[in-house]
Amino acid sequence: MALLSVIRRWALRDKVSIRAISRRTGLSRNTIRRYLRAETVEPKFKVPDRPSKLDLFADKLSHWLRVEAGESRKHKRTVWCLYNVGLDHYAPAYQLPPRID
Repeated sequence: MALLSVIRRWALRDKVSIRAISRRTGLSRNTIRRYLRAETVEPKFKVPDRPSKLDLFADKLSHWLRVEAGESRKHKRTVWCLYNVGLDHYAPAYQLPPRID
């Protein structure tokens, strides 16, 4: 994380006070003090593996993009066209109620 290296450089090399670093970064003084006391270079947190909403359509999307990459500039479809093509292939999650005039 680049912010921690900047905080360490300001504090250790440039001798900037914790309060000044706090004003520059918008972090609290306690957070900056904790970062400077820590032995680690980066804060460690685990990001859980989550499936993407596009995982179901990844194969189809990559196929469409490969096909479109081979087309000439004038024959390439825009992203909006690809989106509309995708809407034709997948049923909507709900149906609109009929209009009452």
